[in-house]
Amino acid sequence: MIQTWQSDQSHSTAAEPVISARQLNHYFGSGELRKQALFDINLDIYAGEIIIMTGPSGSGKTTLLTLMGGLRSAQEGSLKILGQELHDASKQQLTQLRCNIGYIFQAHNLLTFLTAKQNVRMSLELHEEMFDRDIDGMSVAMLNAVGLQQRVDYYADSLSGGQKQRVAIARALVSQPKIVLADEPTAALDKKSGRDAVEIMQKLAKEQGCTILLVTHDNRILDIADRIVYMEDGRLADNPETTIAD
Repeated sequence: MIQTWQSDQSHSTAAEPVISARQLNHYFGSGELRKQALFDINLDIYAGEIIIMTGPSGSGKTTLLTLMGGLRSAQEGSLKILGQELHDASKQQLTQLRCNIGYIFQAHNLLTFLTAKQNVRMSLELHEEMFDRDIDGMSVAMLNAVGLQQRVDYYADSLSGGQKQRVAIARALVSQPKIVLADEPTAALDKKSGRDAVEIMQKLAKEQGCTILLVTHDNRILDIADRIVYMEDGRLADNPETTIAD
């Protein structure tokens, strides 16, 4: 059962949100073609939460996700990610921020000429502090954690859709990011594969203490969320945040 979420002081006023948006607006185009995509977004997300964002196609969910992921610079209002203000952030600031974020997309975006292990290893190679660690061992361990211990040296093209998405999850989580952003991660999967994928994501993220923000139309996975945020026409619903009742 889904109930309207009410603040219950579960987050101390001293706790800083890892994602905080205030009067956030975003536009595409310029001049007469300028169109507003996001309107006065106000939202706080805290460490360790699993938040699902849902709503009709074209409602602005992916646009908001890309802003929160540092893939675009915020234009109007305030958007703080891990304490970093993204309003008019420089490319260098956005690049530094992205090192703390794991991304999982509907299209898994694996490199087909690399093995599962090599695809996961690539994520670690982006972090200088990992160079003196056993990144091969870390990659294999994460693939084991997502149930692909028998597919470590398989090329991406030889994996099923569900297995490819597991590799994508492993790649996103292997560097232990503070935030994971997932855009329609189950859209191309059947019911069982989709469910398996999000449960793996949920388990590993909870173990690592990271925050998950997941955009989906898939009503079959809403119960994994701590809160559900509903968007429509570029706006959050008047009472957008919901929580799953026991």
